[in-house]
Amino acid sequence: MKVLVVDDEHDVRLLFEQKFRREIRSGEMDFSFAYSGQEALDYLRNAAQGAVLILSDINMPGMSGLELLKRIKADSPVPPPLVMMITAYGDQQNRETAAQLGADDFLTKPVDFNELKTKLKSVG
Repeated sequence: MKVLVVDDEHDVRLLFEQKFRREIRSGEMDFSFAYSGQEALDYLRNAAQGAVLILSDINMPGMSGLELLKRIKADSPVPPPLVMMITAYGDQQNRETAAQLGADDFLTKPVDFNELKTKLKSVG
């Protein structure tokens, strides 16, 4: 499964590569990383094989994860990739906004990687 992780924190790459080491090594999952909403859109536009699932932080400088979600759902081919929103702020307003914009799931930081693995395996 091709997964695009979008987060302005660069250390998220190392974290995902550690937590999913076995799945990456076996070829079960293939992660790409973007560090801004615009970088994610550029990746999706130019990637030969688009992401099946996108994990996006909500609070990022420039384009927020919610704006990115809106653009992905509007501009992507049918069907659009699944999008899970990740944020340190689990407030109801962010959840409702994300759901209205078409988010497929919502996770809070710190991410429970066992829960995330279960969710990703159910999708893939």
